[in-house]
Amino acid sequence: MRSDAYASVDTVDYDKSATAQRGSKYNPRHWSLKTWLIAAAIIIVALIAIIVGAVVGTRDANAYPDYYPLNYSIKDTFEGEDFWTSNFDYFVGYDPTQGFVHYSNPDQSAQMNLTFASASHAVLRVDNTQTNASTGRHSARLTSKNQYNDGLFIFDVVHFPYGCASWPAVWLTDPSDWPNHGEIDVIEAVNQATYNTATLHTTNHCSMKAKQIQTGTTLTTNCYNGTKSNSGCGIKADAQSYEMMNSLGGAVYAMELRSAGIRVWVFERSEVPADITAGTPAPSTWSEPAADFPSTHCDIGSHFGNLSIIANIDVCGSWAGSTNVYSTQGKCPGTSCSAYAAVNPAGFDEAYWEFNSFKVYQAA
Repeated sequence: MRSDAYASVDTVDYDKSATAQRGSKYNPRHWSLKTWLIAAAIIIVALIAIIVGAVVGTRDANAYPDYYPLNYSIKDTFEGEDFWTSNFDYFVGYDPTQGFVHYSNPDQSAQMNLTFASASHAVLRVDNTQTNASTGRHSARLTSKNQYNDGLFIFDVVHFPYGCASWPAVWLTDPSDWPNHGEIDVIEAVNQATYNTATLHTTNHCSMKAKQIQTGTTLTTNCYNGTKSNSGCGIKADAQSYEMMNSLGGAVYAMELRSAGIRVWVFERSEVPADITAGTPAPSTWSEPAADFPSTHCDIGSHFGNLSIIANIDVCGSWAGSTNVYSTQGKCPGTSCSAYAAVNPAGFDEAYWEFNSFKVYQAA
């Protein structure tokens, strides 16, 4: 028994000694040359990946398209007594965005004084006479006959629609192929908002997670219409970019659509660039835009095309009429947007567009 016990102890001691001599595979002091070479290669590859990732990330964060100067010449001018009748078609029927509105035909619009034009101004308004618009309030929505793939669009606005239950917009889209040809909301506000929000709505693979040079504030970056209930990628301009312009004689909005990106400027009446007034607009000489949608992560040419200019004033609808927007944000009265709109015609006294002109320029 004693000799067997000692034999067992000797065996255990031998095993420990052998293990110590071989060394642990996790201890670098006992690695072979081959193991060292493999470990070094792995470390080098990891370092390269980190460096490349950092360089690419920095490059991507600083990537920005070249908005080189373009020479623009006039393509279309919308002004005068035939502002609406010669250049636009009337959309007739109920609103695609669930508005509490009847969009009127040309005869009804003229009879109700919803659209009219003189030698110097064109007006589009919401009806402010019906005291019991139980099925919706009358308004107008007009779509330009001409369509565009690019250009510089100048919208000279004298009066911006304003007030609870109103949803005015000047925007561009292809009504026959939305959203495949995109949507550009140049001027848009709801209820009692004092600021403008410029927004893009597109098919997939268009994002504004990129460097932007603008004075506005980016609200959302995914332009794909299938996300967040089609909120699009929006940029909020400053607090004086909309309703407050009415007391200043209006403003001029400019939107440039080109392969490098889409930009929107807001100019107070007293600050309109001289080249716009002269009919020779040169965006490369202007101040920073209010909104910048660069092509860094959005192929502009494949997402936007065959665009018509649309001017309208919706009533309530999926945005202006939602409880959160109408009651909470807009601080508007009534149990609901439609309930207010139906019986308060005076609430729409300020719900009208007044334009001097629309002008479209294209590069030579």
